[in-house]
Amino acid sequence: MGPRVRRVIIESPYAGDVEGNSTYARAALRDSLIRGEVPFASHLLYTQALDDTDPAERELGIRAGLEWATTAHATIVYHDLGISAGMQQGIEAATAVGRPIEYRTLKENP
Repeated sequence: MGPRVRRVIIESPYAGDVEGNSTYARAALRDSLIRGEVPFASHLLYTQALDDTDPAERELGIRAGLEWATTAHATIVYHDLGISAGMQQGIEAATAVGRPIEYRTLKENP
């Protein structure tokens, strides 16, 4: 059996410029994968099945993402585009459970 893989939560913006932010989030996922991590970005996955503009469905997606995060080793915050309210909620959730938080930019990985 090989070394334990590092499961990480990806925090990046989604709302607002959904197309641009989705492109950025996919680049963040790629960066994390290239680093040998196993990333999860609930804001990319759950918004494909739920309506992010419906507060109840948005909350359902957030809750599901936070529950999945309980299995993660770290939260990675990609902050080239700033830190959104949703990202801040993820950061606070990680802090509350003592999960390590790392801040990255895509510029760090040529």
